[in-house]
Amino acid sequence: MSNPKYKRVVLKLSGEALAGAEGFGINPAVIKSIAEQVKEVAELDVEVAVVVGGGNIWRGKIGSEMGMDRANADYMGMLATVMNSLALQDSLEQLGIETRVQSSIEMRQIAEPYIRRRAIRHLEKKRVVIFAAGTGNPYFSTDTTAALRAAEIEAEVILMAKNNVDGVYNADPAKDKNAVKYDELSYLDVLNEGLEVMDSTASSLCMDNDIPLMVFSLMEKGNIKRVVMGESLGTIVRGK
Repeated sequence: MSNPKYKRVVLKLSGEALAGAEGFGINPAVIKSIAEQVKEVAELDVEVAVVVGGGNIWRGKIGSEMGMDRANADYMGMLATVMNSLALQDSLEQLGIETRVQSSIEMRQIAEPYIRRRAIRHLEKKRVVIFAAGTGNPYFSTDTTAALRAAEIEAEVILMAKNNVDGVYNADPAKDKNAVKYDELSYLDVLNEGLEVMDSTASSLCMDNDIPLMVFSLMEKGNIKRVVMGESLGTIVRGK
């Protein structure tokens, strides 16, 4: 069997990916499937860190529509990511994968505080580390969290697993049947063309720290392992 292409990765999951067809909440079958895919990768001796969004429980946009203060709306979103992280931790541990949740907002009864050196040590011991509560600051997305944590732990790649597309397109493929899929892009292309891969802060951070981003579909089981093994799935975003 060939060796994995990457030894340390950050897996970015949207909150919506955990909801399945319902679009809200956590679908037990879906989160179990994701956990099984993460287990496949962990068993290759790949060090896996995970960042999960919270859009299946709360979206800041809803808060804006309610006239809510932006910071409060964002803090609610961070708490939603903690709920998702604990659910994913439980699913992984049911499969025998040792897991740690580290939260950017201190809540010692349910998660470790985020400490970079401790996170790296967990990874070296082959524990899956789930980074919860975003960066701990409002106005920053979980995409930016993934970029920041990837830089901090010196991950080789960010794996952005999507539940609705299989890569990056020049238009929304659900609305435009002529949308063209890219095999490879630069971060400058993403920023200049306004492609909705990740927000501009996250893209700039990845570009500045030379962290490649692989965007692919989560819906086909085994795709996370295929990407880690070096298969060309989806779209790769890299460099300048």
